[in-house]
Amino acid sequence: MTSQAVASLQTEVTKLRHELQTLKVEGESPLAEETMFVGQYLVERLVQLGVTKMFGVPGDFNLGFLDFVEDHPKIDWVGDCNELNAAYAADGYARINEGILGVVTTTFGVGELSAMNGIAGAFAEHVPVLHLVGVPSTAQQKSRPMLHHTLGDGRYDAYYKASQQFTISETALNSKDTAAAEIDRILTECLVMARPVYLMLPTDIAYERIPAKRLKTPLNVDPPENDPDVEKFVLDEIVKLVDEAANDVVILVDACAIRHGVRAEVKELCDHTNFPVYAAPMGKTAVNESYERYGGIYVGSISSPDVKEKVESAKLIISIGALKSDYNTGEFSYHIPTQRTVELHSDHTRVRFAGFPGIGMKRLLPKLTSRLERFKEGAQKLAVPKFQLSVPEEKNDDITHTWLWPRVGQFFKAKDVVVAETGTASFGLLDVPLPQDAMFVSQILWGSIGWTVGATLGACFGALDRDLGRTILFIGDGSAQVTVQEFSVMMHWGLKPIIFLLNNEGYTIERYIHGMDRKYNDITQWKWTHLLDTLGGEEGKTCKSYCVRSKRELSDLLHDSAFAKAEVIQLVEVIMDKKDAPRALKGEAELSGKSKQHPVLEY
Repeated sequence: MTSQAVASLQTEVTKLRHELQTLKVEGESPLAEETMFVGQYLVERLVQLGVTKMFGVPGDFNLGFLDFVEDHPKIDWVGDCNELNAAYAADGYARINEGILGVVTTTFGVGELSAMNGIAGAFAEHVPVLHLVGVPSTAQQKSRPMLHHTLGDGRYDAYYKASQQFTISETALNSKDTAAAEIDRILTECLVMARPVYLMLPTDIAYERIPAKRLKTPLNVDPPENDPDVEKFVLDEIVKLVDEAANDVVILVDACAIRHGVRAEVKELCDHTNFPVYAAPMGKTAVNESYERYGGIYVGSISSPDVKEKVESAKLIISIGALKSDYNTGEFSYHIPTQRTVELHSDHTRVRFAGFPGIGMKRLLPKLTSRLERFKEGAQKLAVPKFQLSVPEEKNDDITHTWLWPRVGQFFKAKDVVVAETGTASFGLLDVPLPQDAMFVSQILWGSIGWTVGATLGACFGALDRDLGRTILFIGDGSAQVTVQEFSVMMHWGLKPIIFLLNNEGYTIERYIHGMDRKYNDITQWKWTHLLDTLGGEEGKTCKSYCVRSKRELSDLLHDSAFAKAEVIQLVEVIMDKKDAPRALKGEAELSGKSKQHPVLEY
């Protein structure tokens, strides 16, 4: 049986258990005789799950539902400039508020299709997002008139079918009798599977009254139990391999260790075994980068030489939450044989060549830690390279990537949320050690340029919910031009991110992949330091903008205590050479270019 089939069965079991628990408390609930609107029920469930913000754009098919959102005291409606940005914001919100889903609400057809790129990115990168779509009434769906926002051919299910490609589960609330159960199912699957889900809410169903009694039963979003016999066998096999490795074991953490909520379990494993631990790019900050047994980022052949040697020479690698995409593996350049690998995932485990569907890491890790504690003393003898990056001495005063990233590394503080745009920023920050409890946010697999602007909006709200530090965005000029409108929403809400905008006259990562001097990699130049003022801020009061052209200017700004306090939104335009790039990006681009084999035209 496949991991997907096992997961589906486990989901069904969880659903049935919830229904039994709901029936059990019906007679005991003080809400048993109360009723509420379906729309109210949905909002109340979201609040119970810890959601404080809902992102989106109003449209005539969701307006009635939005009254329930606006009238609820514990959730805020955050109106975005467009649906794509709203989807990005919901994604960023969920990444920071780990264990809580992001919510984006759109209208039928035109709105939901605009959001779909953002939903697809959340699917690819295992982020729990609810895509809530206000749609025509059930009567209109049956009679199929040629309404606005339709395709004009009567296919009212076309967008629903499209959404199925990018969500783990979908539902259309076409009956008040099943609405509450379907809402509970879809929200549970979103969180348990850490993937987006899609919910169609017809205008009439939103205002149908249903019993409120189900709200008495909290949703169970814990992962399913592992089969005890199979789990014991898996544990025995892993312990045998650790024994055979004679303590030469490393831990490699990746994105799904974060997305599927095993940070605490990974920390316990590291603390109780002392095995050296490294991270893939998408797993950066899954482990505190100030931890003494943390050696840095492993990204295949473009890793730093000491990290590459330590990981690839280990006799056993315990991989936790791997997502082996091209940019996350140095263009698939891992040199780790399967026979030396144990892989732990949310819904299955692999021990060398053997797969064990349904054995999830959330339940397995605490037991594995207990079994491996006896190896701690021997593992302590394994050397771990110190993860550090010094600021180089350079003769000129131009801001180079070699200098920039270690320099801004000195600016970071504990609990900062660091958001890195696809390309220059995400590769530049890989080698920068982040302080205690800092969070690194990037979209390395999906890689939709401009994603970080919307994601920063959501991340700012998430950071406030979790009492984290500053939110700091690094983005290139080309990416910023795609989604820049959301800076206005940040100012509307009084959010205070620090935005480092790298002005290198276009698409640097594309230049390195192909077309270094081609015009298609150039962009129109904007007056960046006027932007915040144009988008609704008041320069010098509610926002501040800077332009730095030299190492000295940037260092002086980073040393400025008022700037570091981030008391208003701030944008720093950093002027850089358009042909300069971080070390890791150059290496990745070289490998990527070779794999794509673009021909070089000669005239």
